[in-house]
Amino acid sequence: LAMALRLPDATRSVAEDRTEEEWQAVSEALEGALAAFQQFRLDEGKALAADLVAQVDAIEQALREVPRYESERIQTVKERLLRGLEGMEYNQDRYEQELVHYVEKLDINEEKVRLQAHLNYFRETLAEGQGRKLGFISQEMGREINTLGSKANHAELQKLVVGMKEDLEKIKEQVLNVY
Repeated sequence: LAMALRLPDATRSVAEDRTEEEWQAVSEALEGALAAFQQFRLDEGKALAADLVAQVDAIEQALREVPRYESERIQTVKERLLRGLEGMEYNQDRYEQELVHYVEKLDINEEKVRLQAHLNYFRETLAEGQGRKLGFISQEMGREINTLGSKANHAELQKLVVGMKEDLEKIKEQVLNVY
């Protein structure tokens, strides 16, 4: 601004009379430019919304694959614990009690339900055009995905979680453009 003000005649105003036709042309050009700008924003918003929905759909698809590994995951944990006890004497009843307790800690049902609820809420909020909320919802989605990953104890399930995290990062990047 300082440099622009130092230019010759930068602060001098010359009043020139414009004809009504000139003002009409300027007005039409300005209205056309504003309409084109608004249409561009709408088109960009639609493309952004479509991308966000695609990422949410990808997370949801991975979430649908989680149950495929759940029973195998629990069985693997049971077998690993039994291998650790080989050659040792132990109380079978006590082992089963501890196993039930351990398996309960690995239960991921709550995380699956909450993640699905967050995915649904994200879609609703996006449809309502409430951009600010999307960042908060994506944070909640991240918490559930992280908890799911920390409880996974299964290589294939971990791969799904990593994919969900990648998709969530794309969502978070795009949400920054919504504000």
